[in-house]
Amino acid sequence: MALTDKQRRFVDEYLVDLNATQAAIRAGYSKRRASEIGSQLLRKPAVAEAISAAQVERSQRTQIDADYVLRRMVEIDQMDVLDIMTDDMELKPVSQWPRVWRQYLSGFDLAEMFEGRGEERSAVGILKKIKWPDKVKNLELLGRHFGMFTDNLAVTGKNGGPIQTVTTVTDPQEAAKIYQQLMTP
Repeated sequence: MALTDKQRRFVDEYLVDLNATQAAIRAGYSKRRASEIGSQLLRKPAVAEAISAAQVERSQRTQIDADYVLRRMVEIDQMDVLDIMTDDMELKPVSQWPRVWRQYLSGFDLAEMFEGRGEERSAVGILKKIKWPDKVKNLELLGRHFGMFTDNLAVTGKNGGPIQTVTTVTDPQEAAKIYQQLMTP
């Protein structure tokens, strides 16, 4: 089944942020019903197939896939400060830094330091601050990839079955009604 123009726009917009509600709004569907419409569109086989095909095409075009992301995360994890500094705590020239440092550096600040005031003022040094990627966050993401951390807790009853529940009623009149219903044949 061919997609309508609006459905094709939805597919394109969905690929932007994988948010069906926002994609429906950007594609021109009603804001009031965007969540419902987005959900319905994702369940339509033709739309789901178009999204899947577009994701595969994009992955091939950009050569970015899960393996690429995982390799890059490992590179970040293996960054070592000795790659960019000497034993005397001096920074090596940037041209001597490994590529991984040049690509993932989160911030670099330079500040000249002075002593004195007015004409008496003289430069006494340069303060260099380097911010590297959040390695703890990176390790957390790697751990999640390998299923080491979970945000969900599955609880089951005996032998993996359902958990038996008991309803507690504190109102005596409500309890009497329930008892009467249970006891009436």
